[in-house]
Amino acid sequence: MGRALPAEAAEIAAGYAFAGPALELGALLWGGECLADAQIRIPLPMLNRHGLVAGATGTGKTKTLQLIAEQLAAQGVPVFLADIKGDVSGISAPGEAGDKVAERARDVGQEWEATGFPSEFYALGGIGTGIPVRATITSFGPVLLSKVLQLNQTQEQSLGLIFHYADQKGLELFDLKDLRAVVTFLTSDEGKPELKGIGGLSTVTAGVILRALTAFEAQGMGDFFGEPEFDTSEFLRLAPDGRGLVSVLELADVQDKPQLFSTFLMWLLADLYNDLPEVGDVEKPKLVFFFDEAHLLFNGASKAFLQAITQTVRLIRSKGVGVFFVTQTPKDVPADVLGQLGNRVQHALRAFTPDDQKALKATVRTFPDSAYDLEEILTGIGTGEAVVTVLSEKGAPTPVAATRLRAPESLMGPVEAGVLEGAVRASVLYSRYAEAVDRESAYEKLSAREAERVEAERAEAAAPREKAGSGPRGGGSVVEQVVGSGMFKSLLRSMGTQIGREISRSVFGTARRRR
Repeated sequence: MGRALPAEAAEIAAGYAFAGPALELGALLWGGECLADAQIRIPLPMLNRHGLVAGATGTGKTKTLQLIAEQLAAQGVPVFLADIKGDVSGISAPGEAGDKVAERARDVGQEWEATGFPSEFYALGGIGTGIPVRATITSFGPVLLSKVLQLNQTQEQSLGLIFHYADQKGLELFDLKDLRAVVTFLTSDEGKPELKGIGGLSTVTAGVILRALTAFEAQGMGDFFGEPEFDTSEFLRLAPDGRGLVSVLELADVQDKPQLFSTFLMWLLADLYNDLPEVGDVEKPKLVFFFDEAHLLFNGASKAFLQAITQTVRLIRSKGVGVFFVTQTPKDVPADVLGQLGNRVQHALRAFTPDDQKALKATVRTFPDSAYDLEEILTGIGTGEAVVTVLSEKGAPTPVAATRLRAPESLMGPVEAGVLEGAVRASVLYSRYAEAVDRESAYEKLSAREAERVEAERAEAAAPREKAGSGPRGGGSVVEQVVGSGMFKSLLRSMGTQIGREISRSVFGTARRRR
């Protein structure tokens, strides 16, 4: 050990002297010095109490995610990361030694060793390099889909009624064309009587939803929905050596579709919540899920959507999953969600404009009382430094600690495109999810029904008039002929045999996975 710590620094350091397993974040900054003997840490069992990584662009948030993900993986905890800019794939490869890394390691008391971590790479709908991740429309549900389609509250409720109708009638909604087919049917002359039977759904609103779906599909969004649907339990796997698998969702090719990818991230989290059993407090999380660009999730969100997020975050902890929201300032996250984030890593903030200054003051108010002048610290700390407070092993907030963070041991940047492609093709999951499948569902059933209707009308128009008093040609009554028709049998298959099989839905309106 080096020289004795100043009294205030020693008091802060004592708050991070945990007995059990912990993640090493870095060393305490105090009085303009980095004190390598005062280590700042997060207890491993507290990672499922959720967290926030925040800070202005360019302050080191991505490297902080990488640092935390590495240490979680090393301790046997699987991790999910969204890679917005395409620079997180380096976590799979050993880092590169250099003067800056050596200096950082020396400052914070880190024994740095270049290390790559076991990783899987995914891509939404297969757009980009990665194992395709798709969801069925039924599983995605009306609340999340309304967010993607930017529907208002009334339209969201109406879409929920359409899902309810499809559930009852056995019209499976696997992809966008299935949902479009159902809405098209309900707005047609044949379907309007059924539309009237769906309480509160007007023809005008159904038309608005249909136009939104058509425009959405025209933008090439159909690839994200369909089968095979991704099983989110894949994220819970360990590597053969016992380390946690790092699942990286590559979003660089869809970063211009923020409403879509942020809502898709929420679907992944909601699906995990639906499927995982209750485990209570655990020695280490089953999974830690990093939700990057979190402000996109909350922008323009309906009341129902926000309530569902809040409930999911609150309850998923008991299923062993920790969630870290990553954004610029705490004010990007609604208060009800922010209050559930026990671990905080706040990088530097700018205070150039009145709005910046307001955000700075709001951020300071979210921290416990501190020995620091937090307004000064938060505008003065450098890249790779942050203000930290976490939950102790007893669940109480630790003292606020300005911290110089450790350097990641994996590559701080993307791997080469060929290496990434090779890793995706070599995955055991690639053959399972690579090729899209189009089973019979609502689109095919409604198309067949329409074809049978047209054929029946054509046959009726071509049939000669029967003589008065004679029965229909071919024998049997009219009722018998109708009951025996292909159209009637199709209706029975699609409707009658499905009554009572409405899909059980969760807090987001997403369908529960059938095992």
